[in-house]
Amino acid sequence: MPTYEMPLLLRLGNKAEYTSILKNVANSIFETGGFIRRIENWGNQELPCKASAHGKTHTHAGHFMFCFDSPPSKIFTIHDNCKRNINIIRAEVYKEVVPEKQVQCTLEEELLPPPYRPSVQKLIEESRKKIEKTKYQYKSGLDYYPFTK
Repeated sequence: MPTYEMPLLLRLGNKAEYTSILKNVANSIFETGGFIRRIENWGNQELPCKASAHGKTHTHAGHFMFCFDSPPSKIFTIHDNCKRNINIIRAEVYKEVVPEKQVQCTLEEELLPPPYRPSVQKLIEESRKKIEKTKYQYKSGLDYYPFTK
């Protein structure tokens, strides 16, 4: 089963209200055959912009993160259960991105000036290749572009 992340924005409330909301979300995950890896509480914060949900406008919310494993066919059911809950302002489900390879860097490389770092040199080389590909071919036989003033 793949791992998913679900950030939740909950209506402001006390610990007992948060507990009951989180239990409902956890039960919907368990009922679909999934299991929870971790639940993170990111605290109550002001929202960057107003959010309206279930006929109310919210400026502050409780932020939580669920990390869970679930069959891909049941993700819509979990997301739908969260959207129907009037205490949840926002809920989205994202597949957890696993980094493909670990980047090893050394202090010596980092102390070099940017143009001499291998990673920067690689980026410069890639941009040069792109510029060469996008260069306009005139195909007019002239060594200049005749339509410029």
